[in-house]
Amino acid sequence: MRIAVIDDFQNVARQSADWSSLPPDCELTFFHDHLTDERALVERLREFQVIVIMRERTPFPGTLIAALPRLKLLVTTGPRNFSIDLEAATRAGVLVCGTDSFGPPPAELAWGLILALARHIPFEDAAMRKGRWQTTLGTALSGKTLGLLGLGKLGALTARIGAAFGMDCIAWSQNLTPARAAEAGVAPVAKDELFARADVLSIHLVLSERTRGLVGARELGLMKPSAFLVNTARGPIVDEAALIAALHARRIAGAGLDVYDVEPLPERHPLRSLPNVVLTPHLGYVSAEGYRVMYGGALADILAFLEGKPLRALNSFDEQNQGTRT
Repeated sequence: MRIAVIDDFQNVARQSADWSSLPPDCELTFFHDHLTDERALVERLREFQVIVIMRERTPFPGTLIAALPRLKLLVTTGPRNFSIDLEAATRAGVLVCGTDSFGPPPAELAWGLILALARHIPFEDAAMRKGRWQTTLGTALSGKTLGLLGLGKLGALTARIGAAFGMDCIAWSQNLTPARAAEAGVAPVAKDELFARADVLSIHLVLSERTRGLVGARELGLMKPSAFLVNTARGPIVDEAALIAALHARRIAGAGLDVYDVEPLPERHPLRSLPNVVLTPHLGYVSAEGYRVMYGGALADILAFLEGKPLRALNSFDEQNQGTRT
């Protein structure tokens, strides 16, 4: 059985799980680079029966699945992955399994971005390394309004931290109920009010057809010129062109971004040159603890599959059809 672990950017997947527990007839290969060309992916992966992917780093559309006739098991780290064509996988007899995830780090990173924006930490760090001292005037968070676009587990955790800073926390999402808001200690508001009142707007939504492009030019236009937008959820929730235009024109004070329409972010992307943004390379879920949970879960999925007892299946498992793939 040939197993590929792809997009291991930091070369840490091998040490994040006890891969030695695999049967001796399993051949394990780690790939540390990222391929975007589908033909190159097919050429690299065509001989593997099992592929482990890290979240949505490499999408698996139907065309890619169909071009990998030996593929029997596709394991995605995390409990869901909207970049996999599950229907195509089912038709092809490919079992797709997920893993658990380690929840807190994305909310922690959101606060890293908020503090970096409010107190100009990256700018002041760079200035000190050039011999300068106190070059900017920061913004205090106490007494300001934290707006949460989405109030699931991560949004609620972000709100608790905001309350500890003395911020007034408000929230909106399509499904937010007064009971859920009260449970999180947050005031529910209308969507337009959320954007208009927030001094910091932090996004905590799952990407779907309902949320894609949810934050556009209109919503950005409602925000205060002094407000910050922070996105640690998914890039396409925000209209990227509209955000760049708003940042260029200083219609908002700045943005802290961990996620993008295209990842890795192209080297000459305009976001890289804007002075009023803080950028991180999709680090929200990237932690030693999180990797141990996800890669450990991927290993458990593979071992269970080899025993004929699949775990955490995300699609229908048609063993008879799956067995026709050789």
